[in-house]
Amino acid sequence: MSGLFWYDYLVFFIVLAISSGTGIYYGCFGSKQKTVKEYLLGGKKMSTLPIGISVAVSHFSAITIMAAPSDIYKFGAYYIYTTIGMALLGLLAIFVFFPVFFKLQVTSIYEYLEKRFDHKTKIFVSFLFILGEVFTIAVSTFAPSLALAAVTGFPISYIIICVFGTCIFYTTIGGLKTVVWTDIFQLGIIFLSLIVIFVVGLNTTGNFSTIWKTALDGGRLDILNFNLDPTLRDSFWSYVIGFTLHWTNYVSLSQSGVQKFLALPTFREWIWAMVFYVITMEIVEIFTVLLGLLVYAHYAKCDPFITGKIQRHEQLLPYYTAEIAGLIPGVVGFTLVGLFCATMSTISSSLNAISGVVYKDFLSQFLKSNITEKTSGRILRAIVIIAGTLSMFLVLVLQHLGDLLPLVVSGCSMGFGPTAGVFCLGFLFPKANAKGAFIGAVVSFLFLIFVFVVSKLYRYKKIIVDVTLPFSVSGCLSNDTIPNGFLRQNNVTIDSEFKPFFIFRLSHFYNCVLGLIVTIVVGLIISYLTNKNDPPVDCELLSPIIRRFLKKDKLKISSREMKALVTKECNSQEK
Repeated sequence: MSGLFWYDYLVFFIVLAISSGTGIYYGCFGSKQKTVKEYLLGGKKMSTLPIGISVAVSHFSAITIMAAPSDIYKFGAYYIYTTIGMALLGLLAIFVFFPVFFKLQVTSIYEYLEKRFDHKTKIFVSFLFILGEVFTIAVSTFAPSLALAAVTGFPISYIIICVFGTCIFYTTIGGLKTVVWTDIFQLGIIFLSLIVIFVVGLNTTGNFSTIWKTALDGGRLDILNFNLDPTLRDSFWSYVIGFTLHWTNYVSLSQSGVQKFLALPTFREWIWAMVFYVITMEIVEIFTVLLGLLVYAHYAKCDPFITGKIQRHEQLLPYYTAEIAGLIPGVVGFTLVGLFCATMSTISSSLNAISGVVYKDFLSQFLKSNITEKTSGRILRAIVIIAGTLSMFLVLVLQHLGDLLPLVVSGCSMGFGPTAGVFCLGFLFPKANAKGAFIGAVVSFLFLIFVFVVSKLYRYKKIIVDVTLPFSVSGCLSNDTIPNGFLRQNNVTIDSEFKPFFIFRLSHFYNCVLGLIVTIVVGLIISYLTNKNDPPVDCELLSPIIRRFLKKDKLKISSREMKALVTKECNSQEK
């Protein structure tokens, strides 16, 4: 890759300066984020469009922009099915989870678990959230840092410190308002950079018909696989079921997602924010699929990984940009800035959410009841600094753990699966009790760690491999088509006589589903065995779709409840 020029560095400086300036503005002027409510929830005076976009920007990190096109390049355009998953998770959020969170009006969504179950269940799930967010932040930062290091020659550690330092700074002083408005600014940079890459790439490669034909010939559009086999790496069902449930955790069952919706005053605004979120995510996903096919059309006959021009396929997009637009002033730098904007939005949102969870769920019980808002604000800011620093150090070990997209999905699933299972027990199963929820979550978490470690060992030893579609070097080295190393059926072993148990060969998208099933099954069994003296469950803690089937509420719970939530009737009742 070619190095950057002075104007590329200028673009970096401007973006970092604007992000920091936003934090200074909200941290030092106006309300100055003096109270916990202002710092974590923006004073509950935010608007629907900024919130919906901010949630989206914080959820599609550089992992999506870099790793998704790479995944499409290697395995085909199955990622397009995520558009179905996004629509489904929007419906799940609006009709199953959001009505309860809105009525409770908690600061940390894990306070729900204490109301529904007990304190230890809340603490354990909060811990899983923090663990997952720190892991996600680290992986999200590693991807663009790797690309920038390859372009500039700077040590990756310097780049990571610069990015983390900026995010920690503006998140620490500015709170949620800074996070939201920097997300809006960064979204503009991200979309513009994607459009620039696509337009330049289209002019270089040819028209849409050329891209489509090349993708067809290379098997990248052979995605009509409706096989229910969960060990298949990619299929229609692994995305529609696995991706939907995995991503539901980001939006509906994690503090980093729900916290921003809690900043909205009415449920109608929650619904509209979710609509804006889904639309934004659909656009990004379609763009990543198009970019993946565009990059494949360019390298269909000369794969840069086989020829040694890149070391990891996650470097495909920045390498491609440098090759097609290296002579156009500012394009390469602007593209890398777009990747870092996606990363910075994820880091800032996660750090703000972590500070709220640590403060409300872990520290508040040890603090004096008369603690001042000023002291609370200092504690929140200290938490941001500590969490950001820990995440920064974690980045250094990630380069040895394989492809980023399966890594982040399977790694996060260790926390997502038990979390989704516990919340589903609370929302959907009136008979579930505290013992069942806690034991189910712990068993599921330990089981997923075991599965993750064993499957990684199998993959490290090449006992389990994921077979890519064939790559070609006929246009640059020889007239032969060379697959990328693994000429075997998907998810089978080198030794055909030995095949690991199917649990270890699951598609990475099913890890969350596995954790959810284990949590619910174990939780319900324990609940059934220990529910003799359980108090009745407050119906306000159950999802409306379940309450309508309970005998004592069958006449009361109907579509009127949802209508009430989206009108001023709900507000008047609360007042």
